[in-house]
Amino acid sequence: MTRLNLERDVPLAPFTTIGIGGPAKHFVRVTNVDDLREALQWARQESQRIFILGGGSNLLISDRGFDGLVIQIDLRGITVESEDEFAMVKVAAGEPWDAFVRFAVTNGWAGIECLSGIPGLTGATPIQNVGAYGQDVSETVARVEVLDRTEGIVKWLTNWDCRFAYRSSLFKNVEPERYVVLSVTFRLKRNGQATIKYPELRQYLEERGTALDDLEGVRDAVIAIRKRKGMVLDPNDPDTKSDGSFFMNPLVPAAVAESLPEMPKFPGNDGTVKLSAAWLIEHAGFTKGTIEGRAGLSSKHTLAVINRGGATASDILALVEKIQAAVREKFGVELHPEPNFIGF
Repeated sequence: MTRLNLERDVPLAPFTTIGIGGPAKHFVRVTNVDDLREALQWARQESQRIFILGGGSNLLISDRGFDGLVIQIDLRGITVESEDEFAMVKVAAGEPWDAFVRFAVTNGWAGIECLSGIPGLTGATPIQNVGAYGQDVSETVARVEVLDRTEGIVKWLTNWDCRFAYRSSLFKNVEPERYVVLSVTFRLKRNGQATIKYPELRQYLEERGTALDDLEGVRDAVIAIRKRKGMVLDPNDPDTKSDGSFFMNPLVPAAVAESLPEMPKFPGNDGTVKLSAAWLIEHAGFTKGTIEGRAGLSSKHTLAVINRGGATASDILALVEKIQAAVREKFGVELHPEPNFIGF
């Protein structure tokens, strides 16, 4: 690499919200597409595996680290492309997600206010189809700009192209090694109202008399609820040293749901029923604040697996597998992790 600052043996733990991960054999930060191309070309020439690093908020990196090139994406910029009934806003992949949500609600653009307080970068949101409190990012993604590593060209993918599903997308589950997200263009309703589907959030807003067109008030409510659950990053709160929700809510066939005992159940897609992973974990014997050596569960929310201090990826996995086995044995339901596992 001639123009790029290539580093060796860079610890990855500081780049993650859970604070876990061994070193990257090679590491580089890119701020433009040309540098990204050069980094990818160098990796091909040197036969190095590649990992694209964003905000590190949805990752569990192995204790061995990553034996290859880690490319940290730092492309920046927000461009309002048009404003009529909707605002079309192009956001570079390296822009912090929550800062963009704040920017949107300040401008009166509705559609992502329930996704407030989520850590990480904007480029990761379509990969995971990030969602919270009844809102998914796929509802507002108009298109995604990507670098196609197979063809070596920049492309625009439509919402349909992205094959969004529950916490799933083309980028995560279909062709995970092919595309690097460069920017995301959102279609947000101008002067719109928040769509509130989540009962806890609806109750919170009603109790405080917050109107649905008060997008900043809705954002404040979402962040307050997330803080209550330890889901907003806070260096003074050990419960936030996590990957957020570690398990996805299981989707099961309706017949399976009917055979299960009384528990929270919600309509899913294509006739499935969504179960509460938090409820399943608690009723399998894992309470808030469960301690398992240097790992544990948040004292505020059973979905958050936390690094209690000095935990390794192995410590986290041991607790995760113990929880999965207990839920499987008691309810016959499989819990699937939400974070991406790197270097295992």
